This record gives sequence, structure tokens and C-alpha cells, in this order.
Amino acid sequence: MKKDLIIVESPTKERVLKEMIGDKFLIISSKGHIKDLPKSRMGIDIDNNFNPTWVVIPGKNQVVKNIKNMAEGKEKILLATDPDREGEAISWHIAQELNIIYQKCRISFNEITKNVVLKAIDNPRELDMNIVNSQIARRLLDRLVGYKVSPLCYRYTSGKSAGRVQSVAVHLIVKREKEIDAFKSEEYWKINVLLLKEKDVQDNAFQASLISKNGVKIKIKNKEEAEFYCKDIKGHPFIVSEIKTTKSHKSPSLPLKTSTLQQIAYNRLNFSVKKTMRVAQQLYEGVSIASIGTLGLITYMRTDSTRISDEAKSNARRYITEKYGKDYVAHGKSGEQVSKDKKAVKIQDAHEAIRPTSINLEPESIKNNLTGDQFKLYQLIWKYFIASQMKSALIEKKNIKIRANEYIFEVNGSSIVFPGYLKVLGEGEIEKVSIPILKEEENLILLKIDPKQLFTKPPARYNEASLVKILEKEGIGRPSTYSVIIDKILSRGYVEKEDRRLIPTKLGIEVDQFLIKYFSNIINVKFTAIMENELDKIESGEHDWHDVLNTFYKSLLFNIDHLQEKPPQKIVQKTKELTDEKCTVCDSPMEIKNGPYGKYMACSQFPHKHPTKPYLIKIGIACPREGCGGEIVRLKSKKGRYFYGCSKYPDCNFYSIFLPVDRKCPECGSILVKNPGKGKNTLYQCINKECNYREKALKNE
Repeated sequence: MKKDLIIVESPTKERVLKEMIGDKFLIISSKGHIKDLPKSRMGIDIDNNFNPTWVVIPGKNQVVKNIKNMAEGKEKILLATDPDREGEAISWHIAQELNIIYQKCRISFNEITKNVVLKAIDNPRELDMNIVNSQIARRLLDRLVGYKVSPLCYRYTSGKSAGRVQSVAVHLIVKREKEIDAFKSEEYWKINVLLLKEKDVQDNAFQASLISKNGVKIKIKNKEEAEFYCKDIKGHPFIVSEIKTTKSHKSPSLPLKTSTLQQIAYNRLNFSVKKTMRVAQQLYEGVSIASIGTLGLITYMRTDSTRISDEAKSNARRYITEKYGKDYVAHGKSGEQVSKDKKAVKIQDAHEAIRPTSINLEPESIKNNLTGDQFKLYQLIWKYFIASQMKSALIEKKNIKIRANEYIFEVNGSSIVFPGYLKVLGEGEIEKVSIPILKEEENLILLKIDPKQLFTKPPARYNEASLVKILEKEGIGRPSTYSVIIDKILSRGYVEKEDRRLIPTKLGIEVDQFLIKYFSNIINVKFTAIMENELDKIESGEHDWHDVLNTFYKSLLFNIDHLQEKPPQKIVQKTKELTDEKCTVCDSPMEIKNGPYGKYMACSQFPHKHPTKPYLIKIGIACPREGCGGEIVRLKSKKGRYFYGCSKYPDCNFYSIFLPVDRKCPECGSILVKNPGKGKNTLYQCINKECNYREKALKNE
């Protein structure tokens, strides 16, 4: 019996489907895209309605040949690439090569489980050319910017390239850095008091904060004012004046979509966006589970939707009832997507939210079949999906006002009355603050007045999670592009990572200034968001892709003509960071350059001919090894992670992944290192592994 042929894009998916349905079908993978625009030329006939030239990607000729050989004589050929724009475009190129472009040859599935795959096979459709055209438009837009703007960027700056979307991401990071530079910190003070109930033990003391005097909110600007208030407060009796108790519901998050998965995995698991998508791809394409076989553990992970199927919702709620009781099950439309932009939801809602394919595959039950990273991410997805179908948590909040003559102090407490979805996610999701049971008009004992000097802080630099959040908010890029955007701006040296924060390099600032000055009408947040909306409208069939490209190209030409008519009077001085170090060959100053593994020094006159030197970023702390005499420097690993070592390596092998600080451990005398930890908990810990000394950093550090 002749077997029908299924073509997928991934070798992993090929292996999984062979195990799942290989007795009925022949399966082969394209190993990604088989065609693209040519590398050696633009490949777009602008005068012929932007007609693109697609060529087989170098190195893929044998893959195409194998697909054609396997397809020969087959009555039924099905294209099962990923269910998104890029997957549709890959299928389109394969269909062209096999001359099946107008047949019902396209199947797609949101999860790789046997029933879902077989159902998709029974319901093939024609290729959706609106989706294909949307992907074509995106590719051509990016190529036009690359071929028209990048050479100008290289000519007038030290940058080698510009990108339609990633340049906007760089601009956001540069803009935030300018806000930080312009920020002027202001001093302010807070006054807290330590109070105790009469006849109570000191262990039960609690803290209250000064908020007002005679009904007017107090703002303390300096030490003198703080000392005045402290002196004036002393001697007055502290009496509980008002107790307010309120109850509120804390709802669970909606089911995960790509951007929220990336943000939560970054904050909870310390996964980079790139790592999150790589591990999620593994979970989607399939994992071998003992006694079950190979199957996809999660639904498709590139989605803007928070919608879930009725069947998945029903299964989840049945599980919750059996595990926790019916009181924990959400009712009605809990967990469904809420959006004011109905058009956007229509375009982006092709898939479900990210969820487990089987709610009964509890993370702990299959832990031994997963890698550590796979288990962590699967557990996170599983828990968030279950939580989305549970009732809200009921939180009781207490606000207590305490008067000391005309002064009012305040203390807030909170407790969980009903955990709801926190049964799954953990009660640590809600900050609980315990305070003693108090009564109105009750007298309290003042133990201590504690004035604290604080300073206003500048806006925080973006990290990967917060950059994804702002990109999504501004409508820049799509779920499948966030990882690529971050990867590109880092690899091109426009942005670097320090303590998990994204910081623009001098090169990135220079390129951003050039692009914003001469291409501000196309390289900006608003225009990029508009173009994303235009791509959505191409996908929905509302707009023609040729018209969208024509409008964009006119704006691009206007910018280029303006630049050529009035070129910069002075070509932007290419960024050169000269050092006091001298070239060992010609004695010229050494220049700091960016490389794939961090910064290094090269001869400023003959950078390609004369020897280079490592660029050592000193942190001002001596190496702690006895008799070494070296300095601790910051280094960058091949994976792009920063660490700290001795300047005398390899003679001294001192090493730390955390930033050493100029402080000694009070217990063993070794140096302390600063461990950012997870969330907001920064720790100072001893570098000596045999010493367990830890201390929390102050909040204003």
C-alpha cells in the first residue's frame, strides 16, 4: 500500500510524527525555510510592482531534491509546517517546488497529539495566500530597509546595519538611558516608629509610618526637617484612632500568550527570551514519555491569544474539582480574552493560549522524562493554565491609623481569607503582612523612632522582560520576533547586557542619533506599530501587500533623497575609544572595539594587522588570593554572560559569577559578593563556599 507524504519544517517534528503515525504516512522535514531572497543582491524588482526573486537557500538543494524524490508519484501530499505566517510561507515555497500550489495540501495543528494530528490530516485546506502575502510583505519591508538604509548607516556611522524593527528597539533603550542621565535625584526622608501593645513581648513589635500632620500629608525634604518631626513626636501618647477592614478579590492571570510566557519565565526562572522560546519549542514538538510514547506537551507557543478551547476548559475544571473541590472552580467566562481591539483579536486569535496538551500529565509525574529546563518551563505553563480556571483569591486588608497628638501614623496588613488560584501558584504571589490584633482607642508603647534618608530613583533600565512588555504595548513586532529582535541588537554591538539590564553602547547611541535624525518618519515607534497593523490587514485580506510596500517605499525614498540633497555637513565622527595603552608594533594608541565575546583593544592605526589585547574592565577591588597582587576585572564568556576574574589569569584562577564588593565577611574574612537573586531580594554573601554568611541588602541600595 502506497503511503501518503507529510512534509514538516523541523527534524524534531519529523521524528515525533514518525513515531506517532509513521505506520500510515511517509514523513520528511524541510529543515526550515527552503527559499529566501538572494544574499548577493536585493532581489526585489521595485519597478515591477515589487516582484521578489526567491531562490533556494544555499545548502538546501539536497533537501529540496530529497523532498521531490519522496513526493514523486504520491497521490496525497500534505504540508504540516508551523501554524503561523512563517509556517504558511514555508509551505507555499514547498508547494511551488512540488507544483501543488492550488491543491488542498495544507494542514495545521495547534498541538502535536495523535488525535489532533489525525483530525488535521482528515481536513486539509488550500494555502491561505493572505497569510503568505503578509509574510512576504514583512520580508520585503525588512530587505528594503537593509539594502537602502544599512549602507548609509555604515557610511555615516560606525554601525554596519539598520533594521526596521530592531532599530526601534534600540531607540527605546537609548531613550530610556537618556532619561536616566537627565534624572536628578531628590532627597527625601521617611519616619517610621516601632510600636508595641501594652503588656506584649517585644517580638510582637510592629512598624508604622508617619503620613500626615493636622490632616495635611507630610513631605520631609532634609535631615533638619526629619529631626524636627522626631523631636516633636516624642513624648506624645500613641493611640489607635481608626481601623478599616476591607475584602477584595485578586483574580488569576489570563492563560499565557507568548509575551507573558517570556516575561514570567524571565522573572521566575531567570530564562532569557531566547532560551524560553527554545525550550518551549522542544515541549511543543514532542518529548518521549515513558509508557506513553512521544507527544507534544504544550500547544503552539507563538500566539497573541488567551483563548482556550471548550474541551481544554472543561478538562481543567474537572481536574480542579477532583483535586481541590468544586469551591475552587471558576465559573462562566473566566480565563477568556478581553480586548477592546476586536480587529486585532480576530487576526491574532488563530491559535489558543499556551497550555498543556493533557492536563493529567502533571509536571511531577513526568519530571524524570524532562530536562531540568523543560521541567521548569512545563511546570510554569501547567500551573498558570490550571490557575486561570480557578476562582479568585479573597484578600482581607487592614488599614490602621494611629495618632500621636496631631500626627497620624499608618500601618497596613493583609491576609488570605480564601486562597483560590493561589492553591496552585502558591500564596507567595500575594504579599502578606501580619500585624497584631488592635482595638480603636487602644494605647501603644513607643519603642523607637527611626528616620530614614532616601533618594528618588531614575527609571529602571530595560531588561529582556520589560523590553518585551514595552514592545508589545507599543505594537512593535509580533510574538515570533521578540527573541530575534533582542538577539540582533546584542550581536550587532548596539546594546550590551550588564546585571541583566540592557544598556546602549556608544555605537548604539551613535546609530540611533543618525537614524532618528534622517529616517525619523519610518524608524520610529508609531510608524513601526502602524506597519504591524498593516501586515495584520494584509493577513485579513483588507489590504493589498503591493500597496503597503509602495507607501512604505515612498517614505523611504523621501528620507534618502533628503539625506542626499543635504548630506551631513560633517560626517558623523566614527566612534573611537582610545586608551593609554600603546600598540606593541607601532606605538599608536590602542582602541577599544566590540567583539562577539565582549570588548577588546586593537591598534587604532592598523587594527587588522597589529596584535590585539584583551580589554580588562577593572572594578577597583584587589584579587583576594593571598600574595596575588592582581585586580578583579569583569569578563564576558562565549555565551555572552559576564563574570569576574583576576587580571593575572592564568597565573591566578580566581573566579566569581557575582560582583565582588569591597567588604569583608565578618565571620571568615573572605570578600563578599553581591547576588542579585530573584525578584527584589538582593543578597550579600561570602565567596567562601564553606562559609554560609548571608545578609540582605538595604532597600535603597
